[in-house]
Amino acid sequence: MSTPALKIYNTLSRTKEEFRPIDPAHVRMYVCGPTVYDYAHIGNARPLIVFDVLFRLLRHLYGAEHVAYVRNITDVDDKINARAFERGISIRELTEETNKVFQQDVKALGCLEPTMQPRATEHIAQMIAIIERLIASGHAYAADGHVLFDVPSMQNYGRLSRRSLDEMLAGARVDVAPYKRGDMDFVLWKPSKEHEPGWDSPWGRGRPGWHIECSAMSWAHLGKTFDIHGGGIDLVFPHHENEIAQSCCAFGQDVMANYWMHNGFLQVEGEKMSKSLGNFVTIHELLHTEKFGGRKWPGEVLRLAMLRTHYRQPIDWTVKALEEAETSLRRWLEFIAAGEATGDSGNFLYAFEGALADDLNTPLAMKLLHSVHDPAQLDKALDLVGIDVRRYARWIENEKRESVDANSIGALISARLTARASKNWAESDRIRDELAAMGIALKDNKDGTTTWEVKR
Repeated sequence: MSTPALKIYNTLSRTKEEFRPIDPAHVRMYVCGPTVYDYAHIGNARPLIVFDVLFRLLRHLYGAEHVAYVRNITDVDDKINARAFERGISIRELTEETNKVFQQDVKALGCLEPTMQPRATEHIAQMIAIIERLIASGHAYAADGHVLFDVPSMQNYGRLSRRSLDEMLAGARVDVAPYKRGDMDFVLWKPSKEHEPGWDSPWGRGRPGWHIECSAMSWAHLGKTFDIHGGGIDLVFPHHENEIAQSCCAFGQDVMANYWMHNGFLQVEGEKMSKSLGNFVTIHELLHTEKFGGRKWPGEVLRLAMLRTHYRQPIDWTVKALEEAETSLRRWLEFIAAGEATGDSGNFLYAFEGALADDLNTPLAMKLLHSVHDPAQLDKALDLVGIDVRRYARWIENEKRESVDANSIGALISARLTARASKNWAESDRIRDELAAMGIALKDNKDGTTTWEVKR
């Protein structure tokens, strides 16, 4: 039985469409990655997980060697400049440090490494080349050390976001500047001050605007037109709208990507996440501190909690949702460990793959996981969405081991050995029972020593 056809909700058309790649032997996807000036927050984790599931599904459908997934790293940005200055360190030092933590956090969430992770600073030449094309074709102009995109020169500007001119002006938070011809025009290149990073260009020493970076990196690694472009719903305007304008006008194309996918917003315990409300939480904090819910959370729990809501819908990030996800994971872990089928699962895998193929309907897919009766099929399904129950089991073991006092356990084992040596079996049994109540299993070895481990 073949896998159902993949369908994707395309933001560009506002409809669900059957996915037809430009070249089935080279399926190409680009997703906007992090600006590495600070740790990624849990809202940033949503596109990481969503598009990792899509990456896995595309590999399953077309073959791993036929899918290219590019997720960029923005390592030149005004926020980076400001944060490095604030901390008194170099921009390179800040971006390297932040990116290292980001990569560790993403791996903990169970995400595969993308095919490529290009850095903006390594694609300045491509950015300059695109800007030169835009100037030559009349879609951009240089003024006062800046280069700006001339928005009115593109007839169908705004087709992705479908906003009126007034809405676009408000959404773009336009800067008033004497060198701009129109309020909607946006920066492609800007001059750098002496303490700021900069590169030589035909318009003087400067650095790129934010939007041009993704146009350059997607072009460099996926071509002028590719299959899927993804990101958060907050990027539709102005970022993705401006990417389309730059790429289409520079290369004379009608489209930049055929399918545009956007995940919905995230709030925390019913409120918008913000530092002022004290509910701002990073992926790193969830994994390694007790800030949220008074405990640390394994990556598998975070991933499952994220997938219980459809990617296009808003999601409420709550402690209750994490606890429910953990309950499910423990049940699945026990079922897979037991290794015995409890009934006929029928066409479970076909239905599961069909749910994912229907615009990543992960809520339905997660619901189906509760009805499977074959641990081998459950294992395959979990692998397809990137949930590793064995890694989760190791996390449980490590947490239990870290939570116990090894010195106290050692003292009790020593006391028990003394009791055994004096044939005080009642005391020996009492100490064994005390340790068992603490979750510690003892093993008496032939050489007279006793070892211990934390029980599951």
